[in-house]
Amino acid sequence: MKSPDTSLVSDRRAGAALRPADAQRETQREAQRRAQWLKTLRNWHWISSAICLAGLLLFSLTGITLNHAGQIESHAKVQRLALQLAPSELAALTAAAPTGTELAPPLPATVAGRIEDAWPLTLADARPEWSADEVYVSLPRPGGDAWLRIALADGAAEAEITDRGWIAWLNDLHKGRNTGRAWSLFIDVFALACLVFALSGLLILQVHAGKRPSTWPLVAAGVAVPLALAVVFLH
Repeated sequence: MKSPDTSLVSDRRAGAALRPADAQRETQREAQRRAQWLKTLRNWHWISSAICLAGLLLFSLTGITLNHAGQIESHAKVQRLALQLAPSELAALTAAAPTGTELAPPLPATVAGRIEDAWPLTLADARPEWSADEVYVSLPRPGGDAWLRIALADGAAEAEITDRGWIAWLNDLHKGRNTGRAWSLFIDVFALACLVFALSGLLILQVHAGKRPSTWPLVAAGVAVPLALAVVFLH
């Protein structure tokens, strides 16, 4: 009877001894990858939450004030103003008046500067409406309204500024009403940060859901309750 090859047997024993070690190393690598993935999620979560913090507080507060707008009294303050343009300013204004089909020009710099120096109005982005006898400028703003009218015959200027209070101002920030391009950009960035915050939080919940049995029932309730309210009570 041929005796077994002792070198082959020893190699098999060595391989058998290495396999558990390889499995252990693979398990460790898998644990490291999982830990790195969780760390990345947490970084995305806390960074997006830091970006969202002020916006979430603002939009949560104004969500309450908007929801109870009928119960919150507001008293608008109306300020009426008047001044007379100098002859040189009136001449510049009449010279700038559009003719034919050309696009309506902005107010001359001298006229706009005089108005801004005298009144709390900003005319940089204003789009005047020109007619045969006057120039009218609508100046809507968050929390209020304003308009300016200048007679082309004699240069008499009048304006009205309406202030509806800081609650109306915050509510308009919530809705993005007459807030300009910068605030509109902020709302877009804030919305994206909220998406990152919510989705990274959901993935972190998924990682820990095995140890927290109440995770998915709470998530399901958070989806089902507003959906049910919308379907049943909103028509």
